[in-house]
Amino acid sequence: MNIAVFPGSFDPITNAHADIVERAKKLFDKIYIAVGTNTTKKGFFSQEERLAMIKEAFASQTDRVEVVPFEGLTVDFCRKVGAHYILRGMRNAADFEFEKAIALNNAVLAPDIETVFLVSSSGLSHISSTIVREIIINKGDVSRLVPEAVLKMVRCK
Repeated sequence: MNIAVFPGSFDPITNAHADIVERAKKLFDKIYIAVGTNTTKKGFFSQEERLAMIKEAFASQTDRVEVVPFEGLTVDFCRKVGAHYILRGMRNAADFEFEKAIALNNAVLAPDIETVFLVSSSGLSHISSTIVREIIINKGDVSRLVPEAVLKMVRCK
């Protein structure tokens, strides 16, 4: 069974993230969306809120997509769930340089775990969680940028 871990803070999950998962389902039998906390960023949504939004967004796909919290090294989590792949999305050249460095270090830590990059689909590469958070904070409309589950959570805040 080909299992991938899609790690991130997903603060919040965006349509670009959801697109990566949808496309990755053609490559992997199971995908764990591993929701962690980015220690270099101040979170907008709590981990519990992020987990709830993502679970709702993928509620109809629980046979292939599992949403779970995680902490620590991604490669350690991969070993825990039997994944041999780390799934990452890339929007631009800057993402590539950042993601490449992480992938190379992960390869040193776990040579048996491969990182797979998917490039953002056309029309989605401009979407980032950071920008979405700024729009939300400033009371802008993010309805074309995020799944409905995020919009519901925003309305409750």
